[in-house]
Amino acid sequence: MICPVCRFGNFPGDDTCANCGADLWNVDTPQGITTFRGQLLGMHLDELGAPAPHLIDAGASVEEALRRMQGDGVDCLLVTDAGALVGIFTDRGAILQVAGRPIAGLTLRDVMTPDPVILRGGDPVAVAIHKMAVGGFRHVPFVKDGVPVGVVSAKDVFRHLVADLA
Repeated sequence: MICPVCRFGNFPGDDTCANCGADLWNVDTPQGITTFRGQLLGMHLDELGAPAPHLIDAGASVEEALRRMQGDGVDCLLVTDAGALVGIFTDRGAILQVAGRPIAGLTLRDVMTPDPVILRGGDPVAVAIHKMAVGGFRHVPFVKDGVPVGVVSAKDVFRHLVADLA
């Protein structure tokens, strides 16, 4: 067992450090990792700095959506109707819903994932991770007052956490 004071290697079960005499009584008792948990649970999504969403109308053609995704270099579009979030269209959805089908005449309303799971500004990052893990999502819309203001991606969340822990 390593002494937390002098870093001396003691025998397992020693009550005091043989080098400096420090108390080792509870050193081998598992402790919660409060610093990581605090960063993870304490940071709200407002602080994450989610990028602005790429919005598209529900009546837009699938061809237009694919062209925009490719042109803008994004893998997710938030689908709106009169400014309200009604769905999400991702590269994964394009493969599962569109591949192999003729797309002439198809609108996003026909192939989007309707009523997506959302995140709110007061949600901690842990909620985003939980929703992504449970739902199998890589992107979750971030809304304020019902209006889409960003898309939180798994890549962004984990990049931020790794940067904070480094």
